[in-house]
This record gives sequence, C-alpha cells and structure tokens, in this order.
Amino acid sequence: MPPPPGRPRRRGLGTLVAVLALGALLALAWTLTHRPAATPAGGPPGAGGPGPGGPGGGPGGPGGAGGRGGGLSSTVAVVPARRADVPVLLDSLGTVVPMATVTVRPQVSGPLLQVLFKEGELVKKGQLLATIDPRPYEMALMQATGARQRDEAQLENAKLTLQRYRTLLAQDSIARQDVDTQAALVRQLEGTVVTDRANEGTARLNLGYTRIVAPISGRVGLRTVDAGNLVTANDATGLAVITQVAPIDVQFTLPQDKVQEVMQRLADGPLPARALDRTRVTLIEAGRFSTLDNLVDTSTGTVKAKARFANEQGRLFPNQFVNVQLELRTLKDAVVVPVTAVRNGADGDFVYVLNPDRTVSQRPVRRGQATPELVVITRGLEAGEPVVTEGADRLRDGARVQVGGDAASSPGRGASRPGGGERRRRGEAGAAAASGAGAPVGAASGAAGPAGWGASGAGDGARPRRERAASGAGA
Repeated sequence: MPPPPGRPRRRGLGTLVAVLALGALLALAWTLTHRPAATPAGGPPGAGGPGPGGPGGGPGGPGGAGGRGGGLSSTVAVVPARRADVPVLLDSLGTVVPMATVTVRPQVSGPLLQVLFKEGELVKKGQLLATIDPRPYEMALMQATGARQRDEAQLENAKLTLQRYRTLLAQDSIARQDVDTQAALVRQLEGTVVTDRANEGTARLNLGYTRIVAPISGRVGLRTVDAGNLVTANDATGLAVITQVAPIDVQFTLPQDKVQEVMQRLADGPLPARALDRTRVTLIEAGRFSTLDNLVDTSTGTVKAKARFANEQGRLFPNQFVNVQLELRTLKDAVVVPVTAVRNGADGDFVYVLNPDRTVSQRPVRRGQATPELVVITRGLEAGEPVVTEGADRLRDGARVQVGGDAASSPGRGASRPGGGERRRRGEAGAAAASGAGAPVGAASGAAGPAGWGASGAGDGARPRRERAASGAGA
C-alpha cells in the first residue's frame, strides 16, 4: 500500500530539529571553552585582561589560544633550589648489646638463707646479693686448721730430733742411717703441712662462697630461686642475670664498600655515632664509633661493627633494635632540592625547571648525597632556579603550567562553570575589592602567586558577565 501523504514531511522535520539541536550544543561547548577574559576594573589589557600577550586571554598568554586554554594547564608546586650544608650519613640497623652479661651461680651447695637484691635494680660490683648457710663450711675450715696445726707440731719435733742426731753423728755415737731416716721424715712432714695449708685455704674459700656477690656492675634481672631453697654448685639456671648497661654497645653491619671510607675517617679522629628510634626521627643516644670486625661476611658482603654509648639515662636496652647513623663528613654549600623534585627517565635523572613564561623545561641533572628530605644536585642545576616538586607526573618538556594558588582562579577550573558556588564567591569578592579599595583585580590575584614569578590575573577574567557588570557598577 502507498504511504500516507503526510509521513515524508514529518520525517524531514525531525531530521531538521536534530541537526539544529546538535548545532546548538556545539555552539554552547565552543562558547564555554573559548570565552574571552574580562578586563579588570582599572587594569591595563596586558596585565590580566584580554589584551594581546596578557596572561588572561591574549593569543600568547597562558590562558589564551596559544596556551590551549587555562583550564588545560597542569597545576604544580614549585620550590627554588638552594644551598645548604648536607651531612654525609651512613645508616644501618643495629642491635643493642651489653658490654658484659653474667649469670650469677652459686659455687657451693646449701640452703639459700637470704636474697638481698630486688629484681631490675642496678647493682655495683662486689655488692652482696644472697647468702648460703655457712655453718657446714665453718666446720670444714676448723677441721682443716686443726690438721694443719697438728702436722706443724710433728714437723717441729722431727726437726729437733734431726738436729740431735747430727750432733751425735759428729761424735760418732749414732749410725748415719738413723740420721738419714730422720731427715726424710722431716721432709715428709713438711709436705704434709703444705697440703694442710691448702686444705685450710680451700675450706676458707668455700666459706667465702656462701656470700654471693655481684661480679660486675649492671642491671640485675628476674631471680630464678627464692630464699629457703636448696641450691647446688654451678647450677645451670643460677640466681639471676646481670647485664652491664652503662656504657653499652650497639652492634650493626657496614657494606664492604664503605669500610675504607670509615677507616679513613677514623684516622682523622673519633667518628660520631647516633642511635635513633625505628622512625629515624627521635634521637635516643649519642656516642662514637668503636670498632670493626676483622673479616667480611661472604654471605652478605658486610662487616660487623660496634658503636659505644654512655647510656647514663638508661635509654638503650639490651637486645633493642635501633637505627645507627654515622656522620662521615659534611658537604659545604651544596645545591639541594626536595627529593620529590628529582625524577628518573630513560636518559637518567632530570628535573622540571619553571621558566619565566610559565612553561617548564626538562633539565638533566646528576644527583649526589641524599637525606630523607633533600637530595644534592652535583651538576645541571644552579641555586635559585625554581623546580617542580608536585604535579610533575603529567608534565612534558615545554608544557604550560600554573603555580600553586593560581589554579584556583584559572578560567578552566570550577570558576568558569556556570552556577558554581566557588565562581559566585570569587565574583563577589572581586566586586567588593574593586568597589571598596579601587585596586585592580588582577593585582590582587597576582599577590597570591609565588614571589618573583610575576602576577596572574587570569582567574578574574573568567567571571560571568553579570558579575563583571556588578563589579563595574560598584567601581
């Protein structure tokens, strides 16, 4: 059947409406992205308005057609390179080890009468810690003393008899064999007396062992036995453990490549050492480098080393993990930048340097000594040159950028969106400034930018027409 006569006309009308709607959308998009900046009240066209070459809207400005629109510029943070004294540090993870650790064990057996120390207290060398029942050892000492005195008396008598025999032998009144026999008896008794004296000394020594004293000065640990228990000589557990904590050592490792540098530094004088907590922020104790081991660990390629600390306040605790930091030397007047400014590419390290026209240049550099916050630039950068520290991920050589607070007033940001709350607040603030103080809006906007890199008034050029009209009326 033939189509109704009115259907082709309706189809052509719908196509025309769709084309008109698409053209309206394209015109609106072009207007939003290419809206010219307004000239601030009292400001010249080149200072922030739409004049040629101005940063707000000219063809060559960062917000004009030459910069592809302010909304497409990347926002970055910039810090100038500076000179500073940078210490050359050597960091390592270390373990606190006491200079001496002694397990206090009884050297004689017997009932434990007293425990005279408190757990965890500091004791001094020779301080009485505990006592064992001394009565059996006093009896043994008395027996040894009696045996010595008896044998000494027999020895004295034998010597007198030998003297008389020699007198009679001179008168030819006694046989020489009797004289020789008596002389041998004297020597035998002399040996017996020596043995008795040794037994007496042993008994006296055992009696002294009933008083258990501290062999070193340090901190005593938890006791393992209480008074009233029977203890035995050389018990494995002992009574307590004493660790010497002042001074105290920290054992750590050094890379074998740094050994020669450390040895050369030691030849110039004491090498300062610092013990830091696990965050490497808080200083626990300051000391000095002590010694190096005599061999390299082939499995790790490191050398063991020790640093000694006074530890008068007891801040370092045995078996504690600390970060050891050695200060080898100090670099004077080195060019430094934040660590975040240095980036790595296919050709090596580089930084982005901000140019006066708000573009960035990729500059190859050579990095040197680094700290957690700063890095030394040994070549490729001079002090005072501004480098990008944040926002460099989206940059390339020659890219146009906005610095710091300039992004908040950029026409491509939220300020240019119709109906935006930030746009209205910024427009009202600009109108109040223009009407109250009579100062150019572009000058006020430029004051918020980094000093030394020019003013920017691009943000106020993006205000809606009704706000600019209100601002002009107020002025």
